[in-house]
Amino acid sequence: MQVTTIGLDIAKNVFQVHGIDANEKVVVRKQLRRSQVLAFFAALAPCLIGMEACVGAHYLSRKLKALGHDARLMPPTYVISWNYFATEA
Repeated sequence: MQVTTIGLDIAKNVFQVHGIDANEKVVVRKQLRRSQVLAFFAALAPCLIGMEACVGAHYLSRKLKALGHDARLMPPTYVISWNYFATEA
């Protein structure tokens, strides 16, 4: 299982992880408690992590970068792409 890209949905207590490999096949789909997040990512090989930009995401992004991951923040308008791009069509 070589995860290349992870989408991380941040909430108050429970985080949702969705990871794919180089062939865009789902290899990880998991719920994590806040206390489990850093331990989970410490065990993974460095990969790209995308998450919505919010107050907690900036802190978590710095921690993930310290673990060697490429953490990137996205504006909230792009996170729900079906909603944003539906108005553009």
